[in-house]
Amino acid sequence: MPDSHKPDSPKHQIESLQSSGLKATLPRIKVLQIFEQSNQRHLSAEDVYRQLLLEEADIGLATVYRVLMQFVEAGLLARQHFESGKAVFELNSEQHHDHMVCLACGRVEEFYDAGIEQRQREIAEERGYELVEHALALYGLCGNPACRARRR
Repeated sequence: MPDSHKPDSPKHQIESLQSSGLKATLPRIKVLQIFEQSNQRHLSAEDVYRQLLLEEADIGLATVYRVLMQFVEAGLLARQHFESGKAVFELNSEQHHDHMVCLACGRVEEFYDAGIEQRQREIAEERGYELVEHALALYGLCGNPACRARRR
C-alpha cells in the first residue's frame, strides 16, 4: 500500500476528515493521528491532551473536547460512557462489539460473542421489540497483576 494511503499517513487523515465533512485543521489532524497510532483503543479527552503535551503540540484541552465532539458528530469516533463517569472515545468501526470494564483500573476490553448477540435478539423479539441498536458493558475486576496490587 502506498504511504499516502496508510491509515496513519497525513494524506489519509486529511482524506478521512474531508470525507466526513470536516476541514483538515492542525488540531483535527493531530487528534486523529493520536487515535490511529495509539496502542490504546479507548481514550479520554485527558488522555488525548496528555499525548499532545508530550508531542509539544500547542493545542488546549478545550480544543481537544471540541474536536472530539466534532468527530463524534461526523461519525469518525464513537463516545462511550462507562461506570467511571468519564467519557472515552474510540475510532468508529463498522464491527459491533461490547465492552468489559475494570472497576479498579478502568481498563476497557472489547469482545464479541455470537451467543450473547443471538440471545439479545431473542429477548427483544419475545417482548415485541425490533432491536435496532444496543450497547453491553460488563463491569468487574481485571486479572492484571498491577491492578490487583492497587486494590490491596
